[in-house]
Amino acid sequence: MPHCFPLTALFFLFTHVLVAQDTFDLIIRNGLLYDGSGAPPLRADLAIRGDSIAAIGQKLGTADRIMDAEGMAVAPGFINMLSWANEALLVDGRGQSDLRQGVTLEVMGEGSSMGPLNERMKREMQDDQQDLRYDVTWTTLGEYLQHLEAKGVSVNVASFVGNGTLRKHVIGYEAREATPEELDEMRRLLAEAMKEGAVGVSSSLLYSPSMHAGTEELTALAREAADHGGMYISHIRNEGDDLYAAVQELMTISRNSGARAEIYHLKSSGEQNWEKLDSVIRWIDRVRAEGLPITADMYTYNASSTGLHVQLPEWVRKQGVDSMLDSLRDPGVRQRVVRQITFRNPPESILFVGFKNPALRRYTGWRLSEIAIERGVSPQQAVVDLIHEDDSRIQVVYFSMSEENINRKMQQPWMSFCSDAGAYTNSGIFVERSTHPRAYGSFIRVLGHFSRDLRLFPLEEGIRRLTSLPAENLRLQRRGQLKPGYFADVVIFDPNTVGDRATFAEPHQYATGVRDVIVNGCISLENGEATGNACGRFVRGPGYTGNR
Repeated sequence: MPHCFPLTALFFLFTHVLVAQDTFDLIIRNGLLYDGSGAPPLRADLAIRGDSIAAIGQKLGTADRIMDAEGMAVAPGFINMLSWANEALLVDGRGQSDLRQGVTLEVMGEGSSMGPLNERMKREMQDDQQDLRYDVTWTTLGEYLQHLEAKGVSVNVASFVGNGTLRKHVIGYEAREATPEELDEMRRLLAEAMKEGAVGVSSSLLYSPSMHAGTEELTALAREAADHGGMYISHIRNEGDDLYAAVQELMTISRNSGARAEIYHLKSSGEQNWEKLDSVIRWIDRVRAEGLPITADMYTYNASSTGLHVQLPEWVRKQGVDSMLDSLRDPGVRQRVVRQITFRNPPESILFVGFKNPALRRYTGWRLSEIAIERGVSPQQAVVDLIHEDDSRIQVVYFSMSEENINRKMQQPWMSFCSDAGAYTNSGIFVERSTHPRAYGSFIRVLGHFSRDLRLFPLEEGIRRLTSLPAENLRLQRRGQLKPGYFADVVIFDPNTVGDRATFAEPHQYATGVRDVIVNGCISLENGEATGNACGRFVRGPGYTGNR
């Protein structure tokens, strides 16, 4: 077969002829460009004018500034499909734990979102604040995201609308079906948020009040989101013993609503359930081949993180955390709960990372089994006592997944990535509590540990699934690839040195190897240090009806 001259090379030559005499704001020279499509890299220069990529090719003319990327990879900015940066960015807009990994877009709103709010919800949000303090000056989700942009953030921001937030707005925490009138009101609020720029509707079905929505209600909301071009994304109802039924529910919602659907942080939790993951992956492959648009995301660790309170029986949790804490002030209720605890995770697999009560912070880094021994009580009694004493749900890490399953998930072409964590600075108020290392390493591990070291996939494939895959799933315009006309969200990194340093014992450690990050043509990270420039924007979804 005769050798064909690559179309991309022809494009570069054509671009060179057009722009050789042009002047740009910035040219990145001598880099190895990974365009985000999954194609092999090409050595070329990239020119930026204003907020967009103006040209890609050779000898592109002159620029106000030149960045030499010799020995470096140049890629589109990475997309965090599940971010909890919503409060951290209000306090410190640099988002450094993600920014230093190359993240340029934080997608928030897992089951709950920062709007739409009513006056009661605003008061609750203000009253429930702990270490991170901020004023609630917005009402709608769009107003919140616009508030972040106006305040000044270094990364782009987007959000789903949480079905839990819609329920809280219309119904509260009541564990019942929505009436037709209530469902209509939730759909109206969702439609308004989609027109403001939300990217879809989400659920988090382990937690109240999101959990109180049935399949039909979720289908109706997913259909509303789909009507505005949005997707349905879910922390499914169960990730362990009832994993199959939970995946089936998401597929049913997608099929009956017409919405693209994604599983948040796909996992098979608990050793007795590890073998289920292969079946779920084959199942997703099969329905995708049939045309059902199902995808998933994951964080790159074998441990999850959420509240210790999920170990409690559902009856004491179903009205929300505040109601649960009120109930536990009754000694009789506490003893009833102790008797009914059946651990989802063995006590030795539960690591404590976040206490509200300073007197309990000495237990940070301890396992539940160790605390129970030290206190001379059963693990069940320790759980209830600690939640009561801390007056919070208590953030913990659960070691519940297998490394083999992590590697299997990492290789799926429909798998994108998330942190399921905030975006922090490793000093000041943020280090007063521990966290999961995924906050500092989930994305860089794709490039370093899994691609370079384990060789599970080529670097261009890892970059595709950090960039164009989530951008396409979200239907974002001009994001996720290095193309002329696309927004200039660009990461420059050393593929030989990128790596994660955060550990479970010492999680507040920045990743290494990312040198520069450009967001909308503006430099957010330069020579490995955050500039503090307000480069980030509110990235609006496909249903947006205003002026972009």
